[in-house]
Amino acid sequence: MKNRVVVTGMGVVAPNATGISDFEQALRSGRSGIRFVEKLEALKFSCRIGGIPEHSGEDADGLPSGNIRYAVTAALEAWRDAGLSQPRTDGPADWDSGAIVGCGICGMETIAEEVVPQINAGNVRRLGSRIVERVMGSGVSAHIAGILGLGNQVTSNSSACSTGTEAIIDAAWRIRTGLARRMLAGGSEGASPYTWGGFDAMRVLARKFNDTPEKGSRPMSASACGFVPGAGAGILVLEDLETALSRGARIYGEITGAAVNCGGQRSGGSMTAPNPDGVKRCIQASIRDAGILPEAVDGICGHLTATFADPHEVKNWSAALNRGPNAFPLINSVKSMIGHCLGAAGAIETIAVILQLYKGFMHPSINCEDVHPEIAAFDRRIPRTCLELPELKVMAKASFGFGDVNSCLMIRKWENNSK
Repeated sequence: MKNRVVVTGMGVVAPNATGISDFEQALRSGRSGIRFVEKLEALKFSCRIGGIPEHSGEDADGLPSGNIRYAVTAALEAWRDAGLSQPRTDGPADWDSGAIVGCGICGMETIAEEVVPQINAGNVRRLGSRIVERVMGSGVSAHIAGILGLGNQVTSNSSACSTGTEAIIDAAWRIRTGLARRMLAGGSEGASPYTWGGFDAMRVLARKFNDTPEKGSRPMSASACGFVPGAGAGILVLEDLETALSRGARIYGEITGAAVNCGGQRSGGSMTAPNPDGVKRCIQASIRDAGILPEAVDGICGHLTATFADPHEVKNWSAALNRGPNAFPLINSVKSMIGHCLGAAGAIETIAVILQLYKGFMHPSINCEDVHPEIAAFDRRIPRTCLELPELKVMAKASFGFGDVNSCLMIRKWENNSK
């Protein structure tokens, strides 16, 4: 026996919108959050565009900027969205609730602009007493725990671009096994050239659309030339079904399947490229965990970064599901609108999946009017406009990260008679 895991709250800080309501409208309209970033030009980056949230939210006032501010803002929105009240600071810890909120590359802005210069100048004491909590990897979850008095497991994971999705999976497993009743889960990433510089040096960032930023993020496109770096946070409130029903919570959807693995950097896999067999195994394991057949998957929110890997990913989905172009699910990419938010990507994109299931639509994938020739046969399965689909029942969300790591979720629309 295992506890069923449902989603009762969500919060988001994304390049194209802050807040769940605005984010839904941005998805529906295909609104891009990619803009020209003057600082990248000044630092002579080849890529001079990025997805940086315009508003981090008033709830984060007084907190460190960057990934911690984004994460706390999203977490507080998710907590309230779940119908939960913020506890008093002098009350007891909530032993049934915890948090797994990760980041990809944490605190780089603070390290580069404060820690390194001050230490090199011999000014260690000027760093202050709170510098460690601003740069430690677990700073995101620790700040959330302090505000909400969380007494269950509180930790931060880091698995490159798979971080946000893996955090949700780890939190769901904790609830399944009865170790927690409620978990906040997701990921965050700050906006910093010190985070993005290594990718620019690798020449994997988009550099041909500096004059037309909104066209720069082009998943599944023949003219894609790399990913657009992004920042933000996505946090979900997960609960066991019994707890959610007992308090009359609104339920967005149910996490029915989850799987993680690593391709071992073998058989075509490397530090930066996935082993195709690892990807397919991860997808299939998630399907088995959900107890469904591959043909039950109605839609896919792909990892789809706008790099050389996109055609391979689509083909891997097709092989894993054993569904050719004519029977393939609809597939879209949130990154076409927000860029690649690294440690936050999987969490923000999972929120997009749940919104689509809950409201019955699939958002457009923008900037792929010229589908890559290797996946031209799948062209009709890529929405170019918002599709109203009340019949949408099951969607898959996968993330694939540096180190050849993979994660995949199966999420089902919640209906009163869901069993």
